Formats: sequence, C-alpha cells, structure tokens
Amino acid sequence: MRPGQVSRTAEYQAAFRAFESLRRPASARLFTDPFALEVLPPDLRRLVGLARFPLLGAYVRWRGQRMAPGAMTSGIARTRLIDDWLKEALAAGIRQVVLLGAGFDFRPYRMPELADCRVVEIDHPATQPAKKERLARLLGRLPERVAFVAADLTSDDLLAILGGLGLDAERTFYLCEGVTHYLGAVGVDATLRAVATRSRPGSRLVFTYLHGGLLDGSARFDGAELAASNVASVGEPWIWGLDPGAMPAFLADRGFALAADLGADEYRARYWGERGRQMRGFGFYRVAEAVVVARPPAAGDPR
Repeated sequence: MRPGQVSRTAEYQAAFRAFESLRRPASARLFTDPFALEVLPPDLRRLVGLARFPLLGAYVRWRGQRMAPGAMTSGIARTRLIDDWLKEALAAGIRQVVLLGAGFDFRPYRMPELADCRVVEIDHPATQPAKKERLARLLGRLPERVAFVAADLTSDDLLAILGGLGLDAERTFYLCEGVTHYLGAVGVDATLRAVATRSRPGSRLVFTYLHGGLLDGSARFDGAELAASNVASVGEPWIWGLDPGAMPAFLADRGFALAADLGADEYRARYWGERGRQMRGFGFYRVAEAVVVARPPAAGDPR
C-alpha cells in the first residue's frame, strides 16, 4: 500500500461484492452486501453500477475477467465460503469476532447473525478512517458494539494490541482476509503467534493465502502473471505464500490445527457446481480455517 493511500485491492474486493449484489435477483445471489457499492470511489462505482442492466452487466463481467482472470469469481465465492464458516462458528457459540486487516469488509453490518456479537476491526491507519467515515454516513453513526483499532500489521505489536482487548476470556473468531500475502514471512508469523497466544483454545482463525508456487515459480496458474502485475501496479505487491502441503505443520508450530484449506477452483465448484469447475484464473488463491489448540512455542524460523 502506498503511504497515506486507501487500499486499492480492498476497494476491488468491495467492487466484486457490489457486483454480485446488483447483477442477480436476491434468491440467486451467493450473498447480499448493500454497503459495498456505496463505499466505492467514483470510477469503480460507475463501472459496477452498470451491473443493474443485463447487457451492460455482461460487459462489466467480461472486462473484469479480461483485466484480472478469475479474480471476481474467486472473490465472490470466497466471500460466501467465509460467511458460511463464520455462521458455523456462531452456531457453535462463538460471540467475539475480530477482523484483522478489515478493509471494506461489511460483515458486521450486513450479517444479522452478528447483531449480538462483540466485533473488533483492526486495520491500517490509512484505510480505517475512510471506512469509518463512509460507514458513519451510511448508518448515521458508528455502532457501539464495534471497536475500531488502527494498526499496521507489518510493524505494530499485535500481541500487545490483542492483550489490551481482553479477548481471551472466551473463544473468538478471527478473520484475516486478503492480508497475509502483503505481510511477509515475519509479519505472518507474528500475526499467527499473537492470535494463538491471546486466544482461548477452540478459537478459530480464517485466513486467505497464496499458493507458494506462484511466488517461487515452482507452479504455474492461469492468469497469475497478470494478477501479480495488477496488484504491484497499485503499490500492493504479493510477497508471501505457502505450499498447501506445508500448511498443517506450519500451523502446528504456531499453536493451531488445520480444519480446512480450499483453493479457488474448489470453492467456486462448491457454490456454482459444474459452471464453477469450468471457471479459470486465480487458482493460486486459497482460504484456510484453523483452530487454536495451544499456546505457541517460542518463535523460530518464520518461513
């Protein structure tokens, strides 16, 4: 992220959610996000607004696929997947939710299931003020049940921040969506250790990450070079990923047990069936769910 600049990739993800909310009837949508369109900058708002009209919406979908193959379909399907995992956590009795690198995530406001939950949004000081201003404008005021903490996960002490919030009295659901690939190995290691250290066993962490083969060149994916170039061009280059085969041991070293790990090809198929299996692009993008099982051992090699 460029200094002082709102995250452009956070705006793109909001644009994907707005597109899904506009282009199909409510009964056919994977979710509805009534806030996403309203927080977009004028250029993206005009473009996504065309989704209200079938032919123009098809053009927007075609243009999006051409500019970032698979990004939109991956973003939409992963939003639904995370919604479902969050609902499962709530059904299991979790009533605390922490958004790490919240961006323009509006789950606390669009999901009625979170109405009686304590929510904490932790986000970069350049993005959070814009989120709060737009949210206050849409809701009339910021809800008292949501706490906003400005922090840079690449440099601020998350362990101390979480300790000050007093979250360890009960289980918590943590979400770190669209963040790990910007933190680097040291930042990811510190983030996971902080969560495990400050959380009650049984707490859950859902996070997205990149297949490490994308970054080290050991695996090839449709449209990957263009996708990497796009995020680098807005000052948000991808710098961290992990081979999925290494994920169970990676998490175990940091106090977690892996519960689920799905790539874009898998979660698109989960929600769109055969049509989803035919979608291409962003196959390197993954979503994992982990459960806190123990306080992590002393930090070692963060790789």
